[in-house]
Amino acid sequence: MSTTSNFREAIRSSKNQALLGPNVIANALPYVGAGLVLTALGTYGGLGVINNSPNLFFPTFIGAVILELILFFVAQRIIEKGNNGAALPLLAVYSLLTGYTLSGLVFVALRTPNVGVPGIGMAALGCGITFIAARQIGSNLSDPDGMALAKTVRLGIIALLVVCLVQFLFAIFGVFTPTWLEIAISGIGVFLFVGCAVVDFYVLPRTYRDDQYLPAALSMYLTYINLFIFILRLIIAINGRD
Repeated sequence: MSTTSNFREAIRSSKNQALLGPNVIANALPYVGAGLVLTALGTYGGLGVINNSPNLFFPTFIGAVILELILFFVAQRIIEKGNNGAALPLLAVYSLLTGYTLSGLVFVALRTPNVGVPGIGMAALGCGITFIAARQIGSNLSDPDGMALAKTVRLGIIALLVVCLVQFLFAIFGVFTPTWLEIAISGIGVFLFVGCAVVDFYVLPRTYRDDQYLPAALSMYLTYINLFIFILRLIIAINGRD
């Protein structure tokens, strides 16, 4: 899961502010969509590596995660300077790498009974439904409610990041999470990123101007990628239980 540093900064910047960019989300959506398409292509490529050269996948996965984190911070710095032209290629590569790192989870979904392509489609549909609902709710939040929800979600995501990092480190050494705990972690992750989707529609227009669409797009991209991951994890955990 990607860092929450930009999320924390957005919450701080939005506090007690009127709308800075009423159209920033509309301007960001094409870039969010393009990033998700590139992520799907990266996932397809990762599945090809798993199926054709499985021994190569794990080392390339680790390399992709490291490069992904580096690109995130570098692109974020460039975006902060307003250099969208230089940031776009980096974000495109970042999206492809994100898809590559997702391919392992998608591969597990395809091999899990009663999940497969329908389960992946259900996760994607869940993200779409969340977007529609979050837009309606988040755009109409009052300032006290918006800030309270933003702070709660922020703290929850930080805790979830710690849990997922520990879970990932254990998995490297062959220690896997019990099914009941995986269901609980995934369910909490879904709940938190649904909340994050609502917060985006409150925070982003109060943080970024209409021409600052790239940082808004990156924030929304991270929200829906992580929401997809946790919905799919939950579906796999429920259907893969003994």
